[in-house]
Amino acid sequence: MAIATEFLPTTKKATANRVEGLTEQEVVARRQRGEGNNVQLGTSRSYFQIVRENAFTFINNILFSIGFVLVAMGRVSDAVVTAGLVLINVIVGVVQEARAKRKLDQIALLSRPRATVVRDGHEQHIDPSQIVVGDILTLHAGDQIVVDGELVGEGRMDVDESLLTGESDLVPKIEGDTVYSGSFVVTGSGLYVARKVGAQSLAHQITAGARAFRKVKTPLQRDVDFVVRVLVFTVSLIGMLLAGSFLVRSVPLVEGVMAAAVVVGLVPQGLFLTIAVTYAIGAVRMAGKGALIQQANAIESMSNVDVVALDKTGTLTTNNLKFYDLAPLTVSREELAKKLGDYVASSLNGNRTAEAIAAALPGEATRICEEVPFSSARKWSAICFDDPKMSGNYVLGAPEMIQPALAPGSSLGMQGTEWTELGYRVVLLAYSAEQRALHDANGEPQLPSNLTPLGLVSFSDELRPEAKDTLREFAEAGIQVKIISGDNPHTVAALARQAGLGTDIKVVSGLDLAGMDDAQFAQTADEATIFGRITPQQKEALVRALRNKGHYVAMIGDGVNDVLSLKQSQLGIAMQSGSQATRGVADMVLLNDSFSVLPGAIKEGQRIINGMHDAIRLLLARTLYLMLLIVGAAVVGVQFPLTPKHSSILALLTVGIPTLALAVWAQPGAAPRRLLRSVVNFVVPAAFTVSIAGLGIYVGYLLTTGDLNLSRTVLTTATVLCGLALIAFVEPPTPAWTGGNALSSDKRPAFLAVGLLGLYLLVLALPASRNFFELSPMGLAEFAIVSAVVAVWAVVTRFIWRQKLLERLLGRQGSN
Repeated sequence: MAIATEFLPTTKKATANRVEGLTEQEVVARRQRGEGNNVQLGTSRSYFQIVRENAFTFINNILFSIGFVLVAMGRVSDAVVTAGLVLINVIVGVVQEARAKRKLDQIALLSRPRATVVRDGHEQHIDPSQIVVGDILTLHAGDQIVVDGELVGEGRMDVDESLLTGESDLVPKIEGDTVYSGSFVVTGSGLYVARKVGAQSLAHQITAGARAFRKVKTPLQRDVDFVVRVLVFTVSLIGMLLAGSFLVRSVPLVEGVMAAAVVVGLVPQGLFLTIAVTYAIGAVRMAGKGALIQQANAIESMSNVDVVALDKTGTLTTNNLKFYDLAPLTVSREELAKKLGDYVASSLNGNRTAEAIAAALPGEATRICEEVPFSSARKWSAICFDDPKMSGNYVLGAPEMIQPALAPGSSLGMQGTEWTELGYRVVLLAYSAEQRALHDANGEPQLPSNLTPLGLVSFSDELRPEAKDTLREFAEAGIQVKIISGDNPHTVAALARQAGLGTDIKVVSGLDLAGMDDAQFAQTADEATIFGRITPQQKEALVRALRNKGHYVAMIGDGVNDVLSLKQSQLGIAMQSGSQATRGVADMVLLNDSFSVLPGAIKEGQRIINGMHDAIRLLLARTLYLMLLIVGAAVVGVQFPLTPKHSSILALLTVGIPTLALAVWAQPGAAPRRLLRSVVNFVVPAAFTVSIAGLGIYVGYLLTTGDLNLSRTVLTTATVLCGLALIAFVEPPTPAWTGGNALSSDKRPAFLAVGLLGLYLLVLALPASRNFFELSPMGLAEFAIVSAVVAVWAVVTRFIWRQKLLERLLGRQGSN
């Protein structure tokens, strides 16, 4: 075997049948010279990034600046409150994300690609960070190429470089060709020598951030981003109008700065915190259930899935093929068994079919002159033997793919059909005595012609124990299941029926799909359940067709032939034991190789989205009613209604603590598709009625008593009570609270509201806390008036929700 010796140690060279590789001493020396693959690609944001991106947002920076100005003016307590609430949000966000990072980084090690190197004449499985320049690495189908190098020896392979180039066409590689980190071996095997490692490798230069934390804008995040932009614009406009008003009325600078702090605080930066924390919590919970979330949008995607497409092998079945039986056609049973054993023993490229044959039919390796490894696209492999004991071309693969190349008059009998209908996998061994090239002039594999069928061999495929229950749960959740496989469609259908998928399922072959136009293909993709003899390109096209039909598709796979379809789906899911290529492109990895976690994962996604919707309702309602209060006070011509301290206690009790609790306590269930449409009917009536009630009680007390601080205290108390009542309206514990949302029967949010009310009353009762938050003592008369106003507000608001007055006004009755 010819090896590029300039990259090999001088003391140990490759022989014709053995590669020695580097010695351990040479590895140590090269690492000391800085020739090690030391670059570590993180799986999430660094701790510094988490702190920086949580603390120093645009809004936070403004509030911090206002806090410094207040300190300079001697209003230290106001500054502490203005910046304190921001710091609480930052601390909560950082702690939650840091905990999630530690957990996910630990679990991500389970799906990290491994490398196999040859050192001291022996293969070793090592972490990619231990590779040094000059290492000889082995590659097999499904392996990820972890450093740049050059193919050496007699191996040949097809490589998927789409993650680097964006092109899905396979690139053939032979001795002397360069292979790049970040690509994957689809077929074939071989050796390569490491040339560029660490920061010099193409994977680091081009895709250094490919596996790092990425801010992928999900539909929910895009809606939130739009809302925040609108609110920033509105708040800026209000701020400029107030600034002009203050200048005209000669309002003291301290009061102007304090008002600015309240106005800037109207922007609900907590929305982004809520989403980030909820996603992090969801990812950790999913890890505990056996799924590693590799992309944040996978959390949201799970709640939208209505079609699950899965490969049979390794997903519906255990991927443990077992030899079942032989059916000789033109040779004896003994001769067929020997030829099959010798065929797989001589092959340089193994797969599970070959492993099952080798386990049942041991053979002897004989000399070969050429080989075509098995490919999911071709469905066959071939070897040209150059040995007196076994000479000529042999082909092993799917009977229907080889049949066109059989000699005229050849018959395969009925045994193969009977096996297929029983759910067994069937392959054909065919033979040509004439040695012919297995590759054309362009190096493309070509099937030999005029083949003689030697016999059929069948294998049993074991269903996963959880398959039947999982498919039933998918059906109960209203999720369609599509089984897309490279095996015979009738074999797949038989196994699907055993798994309880039904008896009236529609079965389609890839050969039939190849003859369809685009319209027929799309209709078949939507209507059929079983797809057999499907190529990787057809699998990708099926997922694309389902998406074009409006479906939200989750694709589950484990083999390198699933990579294209995983990348095409909205939610790509890989098995942990699957190929490195599959895990590398998946949004989620099933750590226990069991797709039984997915029905629960979909419910988890629904729970997360519902929790965020509840939090967003509260946040937007508070922002809007405070905005209307400020504008209303300016229009009426009275003093600014709130101080930073009043605003802070209102924010902490009505949105700060409740939104995080609602995110944790949320229940599964169908989530609204669009955020804006789902929350506007709740937020607008609530905000308008709170602002009217609050402005009325504020102006009334100010005009009758002339006590500004007491008026602000009464207003703060009323808005706190309304905000706490909104918690119960968001998650109604009993039918009496329904109107803005459906009955949840979860009493925890209501109990939380009661507890927070007690906390607020404690603040009012204790002189120290009352004075800190600049609240005035309230007598029984004030409490009675506030309670009556809040009660009337609750009844009126519930009436507006139940009668759908806003929808009628906007002409949107029946929309959701």
